[in-house]
Amino acid sequence: MNQLEYDFLRKLLRERSGLVLSDDKQYLVESRLLPLARKSGIASLSELIAKMRHGSDPLVADVVEAMTTNETFFFRDKIPFDHLKESIFPEMLKARAARKSLRIWCAAASTGQEPYSIAMILKNMGAAIAGWRIEIIATDLSNEVLEKCKAGIYSQFEVQRGLPIQMLVSYFKQVGEVWQINPDIRAMVQFRPLNLLQDFSSLGVLDIIFCRNVLIYFDQATKAAVFNNLLKANESDGYLFLGAAETVVGLTDTYRPCQQRRGVYLPQSGARSASLVPGMATGGVRAVAARAN
Repeated sequence: MNQLEYDFLRKLLRERSGLVLSDDKQYLVESRLLPLARKSGIASLSELIAKMRHGSDPLVADVVEAMTTNETFFFRDKIPFDHLKESIFPEMLKARAARKSLRIWCAAASTGQEPYSIAMILKNMGAAIAGWRIEIIATDLSNEVLEKCKAGIYSQFEVQRGLPIQMLVSYFKQVGEVWQINPDIRAMVQFRPLNLLQDFSSLGVLDIIFCRNVLIYFDQATKAAVFNNLLKANESDGYLFLGAAETVVGLTDTYRPCQQRRGVYLPQSGARSASLVPGMATGGVRAVAARAN
């Protein structure tokens, strides 16, 4: 793969997924795409890129999936889920008591551990949410990982990463050497394909948005545009959860950190109305929307 081919691939990945590759990541590209090329009966990366140049959309989709990072595990970083369980869910139940409904979105849900972690927290709340209509929507640009999400099947290694033993016993069934999450937990989550670099207004307005460990792969302008679009999808008194290495500081005025809750952000007062004006607060980038976790 020569420099022109690498530059073509970098541009394509940025446009299709938001992924920004630096000059020194050719080794990563080769390690992930050579197996895909062999599987597709293609002799080299140069031939693979040539086929993409001539408009092979299924192949482009396969390349984007191969290059996205799907690192995730149950209750990742723990603290955000403690905030959710101990204060945010109780607060939201009071705030939404009249309508008895709550909508949660996990963007870039990867293989499903994040939305299922949220579902298990809600399940543990028992009578407190009886009679409520609670939606958990999990999206990802990869159809392959969404299929794994729907099946809810995890290896011994995966269930040992962050999942408390009492939840494993309560909400999973062992099937041979793997574990499958119970049907009642799987039924709490809706899975949909969605790319954060595309329009996601069809999701409607969400009370809580998890967009964790995604924006670290985007450039500054794309991050700012994503924040603007997240704001449009977030209730004015809702919450946004970001990853431990992510922040809004220096990128956008649409959200502000939630005091005493690391990784949690609140819509900035007045920012929502400004973001609804066409052309404002987009950082000069076209409308942006999703990626994988």
